[in-house]
Amino acid sequence: MKPVVWLSALLCGWSAWLPVKGQQPFRVMFYNVENLFDCRHDSLKEDREFLPDGEKKWTPSRYWRKLDALSKVVAAVGEERLPDLVGLCEVENDSVLFDLTRRSSLRALGYRYVATHSPDVRGIDVALLYQPGSFRLLESHGIPVPSAEAGFRPTRNVLYVKGEVLSGDTLYVLVCHLPSRLGATRVSRRHRMLAARTVRAVADSVRTATSDARILWMGDFNADVEDIVFREVVFPYFREPGLSPFCADGVRGSYRYRGIWETIDHILVSPVLMDNSRPFHTSDGCRAIVAFPFMCEREKTYGGVRPFRTYQGPLYKGGYSDHFPVTLDFEWRFPE
Repeated sequence: MKPVVWLSALLCGWSAWLPVKGQQPFRVMFYNVENLFDCRHDSLKEDREFLPDGEKKWTPSRYWRKLDALSKVVAAVGEERLPDLVGLCEVENDSVLFDLTRRSSLRALGYRYVATHSPDVRGIDVALLYQPGSFRLLESHGIPVPSAEAGFRPTRNVLYVKGEVLSGDTLYVLVCHLPSRLGATRVSRRHRMLAARTVRAVADSVRTATSDARILWMGDFNADVEDIVFREVVFPYFREPGLSPFCADGVRGSYRYRGIWETIDHILVSPVLMDNSRPFHTSDGCRAIVAFPFMCEREKTYGGVRPFRTYQGPLYKGGYSDHFPVTLDFEWRFPE
C-alpha cells in the first residue's frame, strides 16, 4: 500500500483548488468505530463501563491507542487520497472527535467535523468528518427520532449535513445509527422502522424543496437488505450501488456474529446520483467493504476471519472495531 501523501488541497482555500485530468474520485466512508468513549464520566449518561475503574478498564493509554488505530484505518482507506467524507457512529462526544481530528495521527490532515448530541442513554452519537478542500459545509444539525413518544428507549439523533462539492453540486448527507436488534425482535424492528421513517421524512422534505436533490444516506442500519426496513422504507426511494470485490479473503459482510456474515453498514444514494450523465455521480462496483489484513483476526470457533475488535465482552483485545468500514466513490466533472 502506498503512503498517504495528500496535503495540497488542505493548504489551499476552496476557490484555489483546481482539478486535473486523472483526478481521484470523491470518496465517502462510513465506519462504526465500536464504543469510542473518552475516559471521563458524564453524569447524564450511562458511561461508567468505559472508565478507568469501570468494567472495561478503559484507561487513557487504551483510549489513545484506539484513536491511532482508527486513524490508521482512515489513512489506509484513502491510500493516495484521503476520504473526503467519513461518517462515524458510536462516538461519545465532541471531545473524542476533537482528539481524533486534532491530537491523533490524523491531526496533520485537516479534517473538520460535525456531530449530533443525542438523548441516547449511553451517550453514543453519530458524526461526519469532512475535508474542507473538497466539501464546503453549508448547514448541519441533529434530527431527533421520536422514540419516547412511541414508547421506546431514546436512540441516536440523525445527522443532517448540507454541503457543496467541487463540481458545484449540493450534496445532502444523512448519517444514522438505527436502533439495535437486542431485546424483543418485533419491538426492536418497530423502533428501527420508526428511526428509518424519520430519516426518510427528512429526505422527503429535501426533495419537496429540490426535486432532483442529491442525497446520500449512510449508517449502521442494524439490518441487511432483506429486512423490512429496506423493503418498505429504503428501497422505494434510495439505491445501494453494487459491491466491488471484497478486500480480504473470506470476508462476506461488514459484521460477523457467531460465524454469520452480515452487511448492516450501508451507503445509499438517491437515484439521481446513479445517473452518469451528471457531473457528480457513482455507479455499481464503486462501493466496497474495506477489510485490510491488519483489520482482521482469525475466528477460532467458527473458522475464517472476522473484524479485529477492541473488546470481546469484558476482554480487551486492542483491535480496531467489530465492524468493517464501507466506502463509495463518486466521479465528478468540474463545470466548463
